[in-house]
Amino acid sequence: MKKRPNYFLSMLKMKCPHCRRGNMFRTKNAFHWRLSRILDMHEHCPVCGQKFELETGFWFGTGYVSYALGVALSVFNLIWYWLIFGMSFWDNSIFWWLGVNGVILVVAQPWLMRISRVIYLYFFVYYDEDTAGLPDADHKHGEHSRPHPAGHSH
Repeated sequence: MKKRPNYFLSMLKMKCPHCRRGNMFRTKNAFHWRLSRILDMHEHCPVCGQKFELETGFWFGTGYVSYALGVALSVFNLIWYWLIFGMSFWDNSIFWWLGVNGVILVVAQPWLMRISRVIYLYFFVYYDEDTAGLPDADHKHGEHSRPHPAGHSH
């Protein structure tokens, strides 16, 4: 039997939570030049057939995850900025940090939106040991093959 794929590594690679092998997004690059392609997802996992949008409006909940990630990234930016450049209320350093943090948040936004969807879906769909025996998407009849009928969450 195959070894269970690592939970956090699968999340960072944006793999299906059900089998942890199929790509959730059609393009691997979150920083696509066409903004309409940033959240272009498969409807079902190309490996196990897991449906990604569990119900209508499911992705609205990712706003909370994205907000938490944005706050965490801002705190991280505050710490490294403070350690490297220092921070004081007596000069304009707080405004410089706000500018740098704003640029970092805008640049990271495509990745943050994607990882928010991944993390949110991982809350609701669990890994299934039975998917370890399924062939990878590369070994199927192409990217647009019919999903496996076992694509349900537990």
